Amino acid sequence: MYLNIVMMKLLFSLILLLLLCSACDRPNRKQAPLTAAQQIMPTEVALLPDTLVDASYSFEEAIAGSSAPREVLDLLELREVHYHSVDGQIHRGQILCNREISDDISELFAFMLEEGFVIEKVVPVVRYGWSDSLSMADNNSYSFCYRNTGYSKHARGMAIDINPRFNPLRWKRGERPNKPEGAIIDTTRNGTLYPGHPVVKAFTDKGFRWGHTFSKYYDDHHFEKQ
Repeated sequence: MYLNIVMMKLLFSLILLLLLCSACDRPNRKQAPLTAAQQIMPTEVALLPDTLVDASYSFEEAIAGSSAPREVLDLLELREVHYHSVDGQIHRGQILCNREISDDISELFAFMLEEGFVIEKVVPVVRYGWSDSLSMADNNSYSFCYRNTGYSKHARGMAIDINPRFNPLRWKRGERPNKPEGAIIDTTRNGTLYPGHPVVKAFTDKGFRWGHTFSKYYDDHHFEKQ
């Protein structure tokens, strides 16, 4: 009987010692540094419980029906982004882009959200049957669309268009209509870009070229990277 009591005391002491050692070890454990995307996403996800969802595709759904070859599709990544929309509410959408710029895109959307810059919607172009014309006409902001593969950075997801109806393509010479057709620029409207705008500076600081600088037209909704 006495031996059993001694053994139980020794066992209890051993367990207590192990617990104390475990507690002492915890403060010394180092975590790997967070990536830029990991630093941004917790802030975005915790925004508001009533965030409105504009798109909730899986990656396979977001690329369904694209004519792009598999080697191009393998370059892409689907990111969730948050933004102030035209209804005054915070919305959550999705941007399908090249993974080379995906961290930049997440950081830029976080910046635009903080600035209160209005973006109407952000939806993969699959919703528009891969028609960039229909997407632009609906003032949709997007990145990947496999078109004009010889020169368009959208064909590899290395470009993004922001509010095409607020920032239409305007020809520098001639009487051609704006694109999307009927769109008129109004720099007093939130969501419209112009030289010196903080959003333009944020993009160019990250190495994006702004379409306003193109030689034939002002493509104010367009930003691209090599």
